[in-house]
Amino acid sequence: MDFESKANAPTATDDIEFAQLNTTRKPLELLRDTEALLRCPTVATLSPILPPNLSNRFQATSSLADNSFKELAEIDLDSISDFELRPVRICIGFSFVGFGALMILVLLLYLNTLHPKLSTVEQIRQYWYQYIWFVSLGVTGMFILGREAMRPMPKRRKLKVASAKLK
Repeated sequence: MDFESKANAPTATDDIEFAQLNTTRKPLELLRDTEALLRCPTVATLSPILPPNLSNRFQATSSLADNSFKELAEIDLDSISDFELRPVRICIGFSFVGFGALMILVLLLYLNTLHPKLSTVEQIRQYWYQYIWFVSLGVTGMFILGREAMRPMPKRRKLKVASAKLK
């Protein structure tokens, strides 16, 4: 008995060529198009159901969103420097720290008003998961702020006019 296959037929996976995408789209264009594909049918479906006043506001908001996303799609992300993003990263760091601290205060207020009989150890024992989440948010914000503080600043060029005035 001969168990070896004598057929050498080409398989379907040998010569597959996938179509190459000729144009690369920017991420903001993809976001604009995806959002429009979700928003437009929703607006078309809900507008006849809503009262006329609300329907007009809904359609106006939809067109405003369309204009805003068109403006966003025109932004070239490669032209934004690292230094220009610094204020945004600082705001995000402060937001994390502030939200973590605020939520710890809300948790403490909740525990002291609705569970006054619990001691501090019992509060932490029962609500340790929430404590960890909120403290972690604050620590993450502190790491972001620390990273921004240690990031080197670009060197500024000295103006000849300013140095001439000093002499």
